[in-house]
Amino acid sequence: METFKLREYTAPDFTKEPFVSAPDAKLTSVLQDGVAPFDYHALSIYPEYFKINGQWVLAEESRMDTVPVVRYQPDGKIFIDTVEFRHLKTRDVVICGRTEDASEGIYVHANGFHDPGRRQETFAFRQGKSRETAFSRDYDELYRLLKYEREHGYVVWVMGPAFAFDHDARDAFCELIDGGYVDAVLAGNALATHDLEGSFLQTALGQNIYTQENVPNGHYNHLDTINRVRYYGSVRKFIEGEKISDGIIYHLEKNNVPYVLGGSIRDDGPLPPVFGNVYQAQDAMRYHVRKATTVICMATMLHTIATGNMTPSFRVLPDGTIREVYFYCVDIAEFTVNKLADRGSLSSRGIVTNVQDFIVNIARGLKE
Repeated sequence: METFKLREYTAPDFTKEPFVSAPDAKLTSVLQDGVAPFDYHALSIYPEYFKINGQWVLAEESRMDTVPVVRYQPDGKIFIDTVEFRHLKTRDVVICGRTEDASEGIYVHANGFHDPGRRQETFAFRQGKSRETAFSRDYDELYRLLKYEREHGYVVWVMGPAFAFDHDARDAFCELIDGGYVDAVLAGNALATHDLEGSFLQTALGQNIYTQENVPNGHYNHLDTINRVRYYGSVRKFIEGEKISDGIIYHLEKNNVPYVLGGSIRDDGPLPPVFGNVYQAQDAMRYHVRKATTVICMATMLHTIATGNMTPSFRVLPDGTIREVYFYCVDIAEFTVNKLADRGSLSSRGIVTNVQDFIVNIARGLKE
């Protein structure tokens, strides 16, 4: 199999116009906790540079719906912090301005990973993603990418509960966890609940995960599972106490792979590790997204959009190299795949397919 190669990043040439004659960015202090100056600049998914004291500085962790705050490191080096509105503190110094072309000392570099060798026709059919799109190339790229990321990156998987309802899909994702292709999982109460139900009672919502047959009183099974986990006080103690030996959550725990379960208003129980406070869940998710080099979202529209809003198109590595962040949205609904781009995650790649089939194909492809 061909080795995966990252596209090189081309930074702006700040020795040329309009950068040389551009003014310094406007800086304004925060006067009230949690409230930005009214002409604040909002960050995007792309690399953004700000001219501070005559020097162009990259916001290294740019992400949507946040504001850039100027800070100084102990050695005097300027650092652009990326801060959510609710985390702003009085006297934080915010960069202000709404232009992106360097005219206000702000430059958004949207084409840093442009591939000059890839032709783009002015008019062409089938440019969007639909159930008629051919995804063979996407699968081949994913196989190579995941093998590369296992050694060099941090892969975050965002998952809906669909995987817990299918025997083969559960086993396939467990193979990925054991194989080192999973660095973190972001999900909700439902995925964990029904996966643990599958491990504990071999059902998901009372239906056998292999035969799909309903069992007597099966509508109690997910509640019995949640109640039993709450009895033990933690998922890990439940696994040990009930001698659980299969399933996604079991393999995450066994391999010490972190997972974040963000709660919703419709949750049953919920399980002990579920975040009931949405802002705490957002912070917990963002901890892993800030390290992510590849994000793969599968069959969960709201978690996918939330993660997409947190994920920039690039990552600055410890050696200073700027690399691309790969973001995939996999869903049977074209609406979900295309809505992600509508919400601002313009660098996302969509695959329209049944996610259970998708993960089985990925597991098989990684064995080749």
